[in-house]
Amino acid sequence: MTDQRTVLVPDGLEGERVDAAMARLFGLSRTRAADLAAADEVSVNGAVVGKSHRVSAGDMLEVALPSGPASPSLEVVAEPVPGMRVVHDDDDVVVVDKPVGVAAHPSVGWRGPNVLAGLKAAGYRIATSGASERQGIVSRLDVGTSGLMVVCKSERAYSLLKRAFKERRVDKTYRTLVQGLPDPVEGTIDAPIGRHPGHDYKFAVMDSGKHAVTHYELLEAFRHASLLEIHLETGRTHQIRVHMAAVRHPCVGDPLYGADPTLARRLGLERQWLHATGLGFEHPGSGEWVTFGSTLPQDLQTALDRL
Repeated sequence: MTDQRTVLVPDGLEGERVDAAMARLFGLSRTRAADLAAADEVSVNGAVVGKSHRVSAGDMLEVALPSGPASPSLEVVAEPVPGMRVVHDDDDVVVVDKPVGVAAHPSVGWRGPNVLAGLKAAGYRIATSGASERQGIVSRLDVGTSGLMVVCKSERAYSLLKRAFKERRVDKTYRTLVQGLPDPVEGTIDAPIGRHPGHDYKFAVMDSGKHAVTHYELLEAFRHASLLEIHLETGRTHQIRVHMAAVRHPCVGDPLYGADPTLARRLGLERQWLHATGLGFEHPGSGEWVTFGSTLPQDLQTALDRL
């Protein structure tokens, strides 16, 4: 007997081959997953695919599975998130200042705290639009990046803000400390980003990647590093980290993308020096332009002071 199962591909599996995604989601061996694909038992967004098809976050994956293990639950379970601060709250949106070490929402392979669980524990009602494990989420921050995030509380807000992010009508400002001194000290990096072919959970500038644009400006130069203000035109996974590494100025404290670990140790830094300091958008309820700001968390400020 078989069970027809349908799941939405989570962010953690973006760019994976479909047989690898099935293995992670359903507890199958890669061989068994490949066999199912070869038997035309696997479809993505309604189209039958082969084992090497690459999936994207949000794809609808349908598989005729032998009776057995189900996909792991990605349900949002209420769990307080220490240090997460609500910056703004109204009937349509809630803006939070996310601490480092906190994911935006539940995902495959992540067992730590997440923003949606923290909001649920605090009694916030979130929009039901979007995949079940990321309802109300219209943009995300990496686990290792702190700062501002907006979550939608009404269905209308979700629809309007999702479109605003897609159409690049949202002002996203970051500060990052990078190694060395960029030349020029103000510029734009326009380079497509895709999943790294040889490393899980790592991205790279690739011709086959998605369009990505990062604007940067020098705020202060130090002996070994530079403080930059970043404005994102697009919002690709790890975009700032990948783009700065591509121009040979990786974010301090980011060894995944080539940063010097000795400098991070000298500064007492245990994560990439990257913080979402500003967020501006047209409010989905009032139609007015609203802006929100965030100060540097203590670990990043301490590292900056040590420089």
